[in-house]
Amino acid sequence: MNIDTAMVLAAGLGTRIRSLDPETPKPLIKVAGMALIDYSFEMLADGGVRKAVVNVHHRADQLEAHLAGVERPEIAVSDERERLLETGGGILKALPMLGKDPFFCTNTDAILLGGSENPASFLRRQWTEDCDALLLMVPLSETSGYQGQGDFSLTPEGLIADRSEGAPLVFTGLQILRPALFDGAEVEPVSTRAFWEKARAAGRMRGVLFDGRWMHVGDPEGHRLAEERLGKEVN
Repeated sequence: MNIDTAMVLAAGLGTRIRSLDPETPKPLIKVAGMALIDYSFEMLADGGVRKAVVNVHHRADQLEAHLAGVERPEIAVSDERERLLETGGGILKALPMLGKDPFFCTNTDAILLGGSENPASFLRRQWTEDCDALLLMVPLSETSGYQGQGDFSLTPEGLIADRSEGAPLVFTGLQILRPALFDGAEVEPVSTRAFWEKARAAGRMRGVLFDGRWMHVGDPEGHRLAEERLGKEVN
C-alpha cells in the first residue's frame, strides 16, 4: 500500500524546552542548525510522503510562517488556535484532510538517526491489513534525552505488550494509523493512547523494531545531547 500522507503533531506547548528560547515554539527550536520540525519533514519526504497535515496552536503564526517555506512534502495546516486538542483530538480534527487510507503520524520533538533504511519507508513495509496501529520502536539502549524505563515490549508475533513482559522498548513517535480506528469519536481533547487501547484490545496494535538511534529533544538536556551527537555525525 502506498501510504503517502502524514499527520505532524506540532501544537503542543513545549513547556520543558521553553527555557532555551522562550519566544520560539518547540517545533522551530534548532538542533545543529535545523528546526526540529524540518527533521520530521525531511524523514517523511525521503520516505515517500507526499502530503503532511500539521496542527498548530502555540505561537501558531510563527509556525505557519515557517510552514509556508517548506517545499516538501506538501503542507496543509489544521488550526487549533481556539482549543488545544491533545494528540488524539488533533488527529480527529485533521481526519478530513488526511483521507481514507492509513497515514503516518509523528511527533516533532525527536530525531531518528542512522538505521539501514529510512524510518518511514521501513515502517510502511511492515504495515499489514490486520493492523490499525503500527508503532516504530527502538531499544532503550539506543536512546538519548530519554529518562523513562521504556514504553512497551513486543510479543514474538509483534503485538504490543506491557514493558514488564519483555525487553523494554521505546516508542519513537512515528506510527501508522488507520482512519477507521477513530470512527465514532467526537473532536475533543483526548490522547492517542485512548485509540491505542482500542486497537490493542482488538489485537490490532503492533510494533516493529528500528535499527537506528532515537534522540528525544523535549528539554534542554535532550537538546544538548542531540546537538553533540549530530555534530559528531557531521564531522
